[in-house]
Amino acid sequence: MLTFDEVEIVQGDFSLSADFSIEPGAMVSVIGPSGAGKSTLLSALAGFVPATSGRILWEGVDITKAAPAERPLAMVFQDSNLFPHLTVAQNVGLGVKPSLKLSAQEHTRVAEALARVGLSGFEARKPAALSGGQQSRVALARVLLRDKPVMVLDEPFAALGPALRVEMLALMVEIAEERGLTVLMVTHDPKDARQLDGSTILVADGIAHAPVPTGPFLDTPPEALRAYLGG
Repeated sequence: MLTFDEVEIVQGDFSLSADFSIEPGAMVSVIGPSGAGKSTLLSALAGFVPATSGRILWEGVDITKAAPAERPLAMVFQDSNLFPHLTVAQNVGLGVKPSLKLSAQEHTRVAEALARVGLSGFEARKPAALSGGQQSRVALARVLLRDKPVMVLDEPFAALGPALRVEMLALMVEIAEERGLTVLMVTHDPKDARQLDGSTILVADGIAHAPVPTGPFLDTPPEALRAYLGG
């Protein structure tokens, strides 16, 4: 269980509150107007932004002040966050050991993770030689090796075309279901939320609302979301 217990995040004139729980293995979309605080919510969960008050708990353990590396999650960013001077294998290997001093067994794990995302044979390439979809696959492979129970994604496939975005989201869901991961994904596109087919958190007017089933929520969206979607 992931719990935001009366969490308040204040940054200058901006504030965001969150008070809800997410069941293990849930697939959760985070949606709302631009600037409402979607990325801020996930950054607080990841430890990149401090919570001003309240607690964040995982399985009953308070992680509010834990360092990012000590939290039970791995994060995928919109730009895939790959290091351009490192090879594909090295970028993925960072998920095992930041020093990249890997054992033979760990090198095998890297190769297996790349095979799982369809990138066998790409180990020696640099990110600049990859397509956007391939870069996203490298980021997913690295998440596999982090071996964390929560996957956090901040508009990870926004730069991809519609067909490739659908393909990458399907792969991410497949991997998450295989491993029983809890998923929180920021998206600006309701189609992504419907494909994730779980629950949705609306972030609007300073509040990250408790997750509700995605289908009914998007079928009859609240005013704050209707205005954002232009409906």
